[in-house]
Amino acid sequence: MNDRQQPRQIHLAAHFPGVNNTTVWADPRSGSQIDFSSFDHLARTAERGLFDFFFLAEGLRLREHGGRIHDLDVLGRPESLTVLNALAAVTDRLGLAATVNATFNEPYELARRLASLDHLSGGRAAWNVVTSSDAFTGENFRRGGYLDRADRYTRAAEFVATARELWDSWPEGGAPRPFAHRGEQFDIEGRFGVPRSPQGHPVVIQAGDSDEGREFAASAADIIFTRHGGLEAGRAFYADVKRRLAAYGRAPGDLKIMPGVTFVLGDTAAEAQERAAEIRRQQVSPQTAILTLEQVWGVDLSGYDPDGPLPDIDPDPGSQLVQGRVRHADPLAIAAKWRALSEEKGLSIRQTVIETTGRQSFIGTPEAVAGDMARFVRDEAADGFILVPHLTPGGLDEFVDRVVPLLQERGVFRTAYTGHTLRDHLGLSRPAAPE
Repeated sequence: MNDRQQPRQIHLAAHFPGVNNTTVWADPRSGSQIDFSSFDHLARTAERGLFDFFFLAEGLRLREHGGRIHDLDVLGRPESLTVLNALAAVTDRLGLAATVNATFNEPYELARRLASLDHLSGGRAAWNVVTSSDAFTGENFRRGGYLDRADRYTRAAEFVATARELWDSWPEGGAPRPFAHRGEQFDIEGRFGVPRSPQGHPVVIQAGDSDEGREFAASAADIIFTRHGGLEAGRAFYADVKRRLAAYGRAPGDLKIMPGVTFVLGDTAAEAQERAAEIRRQQVSPQTAILTLEQVWGVDLSGYDPDGPLPDIDPDPGSQLVQGRVRHADPLAIAAKWRALSEEKGLSIRQTVIETTGRQSFIGTPEAVAGDMARFVRDEAADGFILVPHLTPGGLDEFVDRVVPLLQERGVFRTAYTGHTLRDHLGLSRPAAPE
């Protein structure tokens, strides 16, 4: 690389932990996931660290396991856009991203809420588009589980396109024009109720690693929130998604690839590894190990010893034991893979779950973690990272205090915000206003 060429810049975002086994609720430092003070703390920390955005996940129904509410689920989590509108008042530059389902919402209503957040925040709104195909979640809605799984991205793509039509129906500084959308999923017309917002269109995020998810991201998203393994897997994913953009008239920089990752820091490499192992043991308790195994096998495995071998029975692909969670596409293949790993390394049920269910994680001294992150971006395995801390709400503090300054010293991360909107932070152009 030429000495005068600026190194590739890292994009960073913060994920508020919750509905998963990443969060270590038993830790005495773990706080409320309902009180506004928790959201406030993590968001302010992310902004202090000059992060691009703050990211909230959300589900539309409490998951059930064997007919009971799953013990790792978050009860009473406030609705995402409501939280982000409140955070807009206590932050100045941080992007604010909400997960909102494209299956059980309507374009006009959601486009209005997102445009409102974009106005109230001065151009910092983002929408993480997710879909749902299960009838269990649909029972909370009038339509029930009507949507076939094969149609979920069809509806999502038309939903995003329709929302953009609505945002574009109000020209810059002008009066709203009538809109009319006639499609397979939506047939609506009228006038949009919110003027064009600071970003023109709020930033669109898509979460998914499947082939159809990658194609949807290439066609319609500004960011893809992914989950992949190490450096080589990341490079393969990055190359695959970026090459798809040209078919939609888009350039590689028009879509940012940001995997969700965890991190563990230590004063030495050995200390960091020891801390990481202890965190994983806390995240995957003996009970959690059995519950996780049941999500793959689809049968009651409560009689098995978490410290014993994997079951010698096959999974039930048609099981309804777990409700409200995305089922593994091929439980038989997953079980075979886990058995092979368990036999090769002599792992128990709990040890197998610990090894197979963790996110990509950066573990080491602050210097090593900064170097590894810079390498991932330099070698085009990612454009940045969405950090998923294991503690609520203080889990990001150590990263901001110890790693961010080192990234800045390397010249791979900003030392100040240079723009006001989330599109500014991400280096994304503002969609042209209609004439």
